[in-house]
Amino acid sequence: MRVLVVEDIALLREKIVEDLKRAGFTVDSAADGAQGLYIATEYPIDIAIVDLGLPHVSGIDIIRSVRAKGLDYPIVALTVRERWESKVEVLEAGADDYLVKPVHAEELSARLKALLRRKTGWTQAELCCPPIRLNTSEQRVYIDEREIILTAYEYRVLEYLILHAGEVVSKTRLTDSLYEEDTDRDSNVIEVFIRRLRLKLDPDEVIKPIETLRGRGYRFTLERTNP
Repeated sequence: MRVLVVEDIALLREKIVEDLKRAGFTVDSAADGAQGLYIATEYPIDIAIVDLGLPHVSGIDIIRSVRAKGLDYPIVALTVRERWESKVEVLEAGADDYLVKPVHAEELSARLKALLRRKTGWTQAELCCPPIRLNTSEQRVYIDEREIILTAYEYRVLEYLILHAGEVVSKTRLTDSLYEEDTDRDSNVIEVFIRRLRLKLDPDEVIKPIETLRGRGYRFTLERTNP
């Protein structure tokens, strides 16, 4: 999943970016409100973390602009203010959650994952599409009770497909979820990951969990059993 971090304090921004990458997210970042607004409205973002006290363009204005453009990805606001009036203003502007600095890495990661699950219709940390289970907290994958060992990128591709189970997900969309904007991208890398996933998840081609739709993308075909 691709996260945007908009924070003007360099040390804090770098720490958040590092923590999120360690937690398995793809991260874009911006050091001021103007740059953050551009990325927030022009890049294929899945979720954003926006500090309110930004130079050039305020965090509140970024949130309002994102919503005005009809973009509905989740947004978490960061601030040093704890007054309830501030929280109301942020939520009414269109934010989905609110954190007061200092930010703890585990809490931030957990909130982001919960918001992303909710956005795609899941409510629990374990995503069940029998016989496949994916635990988003532990980043582990099981077929029935047998754990399947995946690389970090294989896991991220599978997690994205399961979160959007039943949807057609384009190759471009999958690539955008894996790599920051300035990363060199191999157009065939998604095909490689999909092939590896099929071999690991379904070596005998019995359950056929990932469908290829020529010219359109991929679809995770197994039905979810938990909301």
